[in-house]
Amino acid sequence: MPRVLVADPIAEAGIARLRSRAEVDVLLRQPEGELRRRIPDYDALIVRSETRVDEATIAAGVRLKVIGRAGAGVDNIDLQAATRAGVLIVNAPAGNTVAAAEHTLALMLALARHVPQAAQAVRQGRWERSLYLGTELREKTLGVIGLGNIGREVARRAQAFGMQVIAADPLVPEERAAQLQVRMVPLERLLAEADFLTIHVPLTPQTRHLLDAARLQAAKPGLRLVNAARGGIVDERALYDALRSGQVAGAALDVFEQEPPGESPLLGLPQVIATPHLGASTEEAQLSVAIEIADQVLAVLEGGFPQFALNAPVVLPEAMAFLRPYLRVAEGLGRFSGQVVTHPVTRLQVEYEGEIAEYDCSLLTAAVLTAFLTRFSTDRLSPVNARAVAAARGITVVEQRTTRAGEFSNLITLSAEGDGKTTRVGATLLLNEAHVVRLDDFRIDVVPQGSFLMSWHADRPGVIGAIGTLLGRSNINIASMQVGRNHPRGDAVMILSIDDPVSDPILAEIRRIPGMTDVQSVAL
Repeated sequence: MPRVLVADPIAEAGIARLRSRAEVDVLLRQPEGELRRRIPDYDALIVRSETRVDEATIAAGVRLKVIGRAGAGVDNIDLQAATRAGVLIVNAPAGNTVAAAEHTLALMLALARHVPQAAQAVRQGRWERSLYLGTELREKTLGVIGLGNIGREVARRAQAFGMQVIAADPLVPEERAAQLQVRMVPLERLLAEADFLTIHVPLTPQTRHLLDAARLQAAKPGLRLVNAARGGIVDERALYDALRSGQVAGAALDVFEQEPPGESPLLGLPQVIATPHLGASTEEAQLSVAIEIADQVLAVLEGGFPQFALNAPVVLPEAMAFLRPYLRVAEGLGRFSGQVVTHPVTRLQVEYEGEIAEYDCSLLTAAVLTAFLTRFSTDRLSPVNARAVAAARGITVVEQRTTRAGEFSNLITLSAEGDGKTTRVGATLLLNEAHVVRLDDFRIDVVPQGSFLMSWHADRPGVIGAIGTLLGRSNINIASMQVGRNHPRGDAVMILSIDDPVSDPILAEIRRIPGMTDVQSVAL
């Protein structure tokens, strides 16, 4: 069974899900360096935000196939190092969506009506109604930076309060935003129009200090800001100055650049509301995130593909429903081609014919490359780094698609070119099983698994019989036979499914049979 290390707390339901199909160790709050010492024994690692997974840890994880982040943000994981190592990074962005959206609205309402400050005053015996005059959300403009899962849920809830919602997100098309009754605008215009501002983007080099002094000064005076995404997206020094000057009327912060924030000057301002990173802290969210990340990790360990992969081709659920069976075809095609291609390769072309070409096939191409390159490379290979490994070996990868179907309703063909030679192999899905159906000019039908003897020879009487005689003398049993030829008395290829491997001396004898061009032992 695969081994999984859980390094940060997740709900027991997720642990139970993992233990039903894997060996699981829960080792929390390990000292620095201890994780690096332990990780070589594990196939998967699950963390939250507490544990940092750096390049050295990833390099030490020689068995690692997947790192799961129980939550949305992955700024505590070195994504580039994982990609280079072929380690898949998955997260659980949907499990805490509602919790984060509701906390955002709670902060927004508390900010509008001074709820924490007024509550504290009452506890201290002060009844100061006039001091805590608030503002309504109704008919105010909410600016949403990042219209992803959480941003969309915040927008829906804000609209229920009668707010007008605008958003800035370069990845969301205007027609999708229109369906949500959200108006897309550039970031600078959003800042100029928004009465309330909420942030829902990850922390990346591009978003660090996205709201700096210049942007805060260019915002609409009296802006109220909510950040329940990640510390560091807002420049805290600039926010402090903007709050002191009154340019920003108030801020509700669930996250900080340093957590805990220590003696942050922001905490000394009465117009600041602070919570200790509670966005996903509901019983329902913790349960949902734990189960979601367990399912993602198990999918990878069992040879499938997860729904939320951060450093591999992204496939929409509706597309994945169609493409999933063809992952087996792509892998079988790559393995088979990796065995039969014996010449140097400088170019790999993957072609898709038929209905399959209507979909984004980058995931299938990654699967083909991974399976093909495994025979030639000592690198740790996966769909995550297959293209990078191919490029490092000087191999150009090309993908072509045509919806025009030929003999098969859907066909994937890999052409391996180099040294003046080209080998073409085609595969498809028949009866929900991968079949290799073409090899250069020959029509064949082979399920790419098991051991084979392949021969290229002249299509003339006696050749096949001579091969069978040699195998029989060596007590090698033939399970099945496929013969393809380009035309009668022309060239032929034969594929024998055999129960035992063929030794080099027997291969040498077969090569001496008159009419024999080449023979090869294949193990898949």
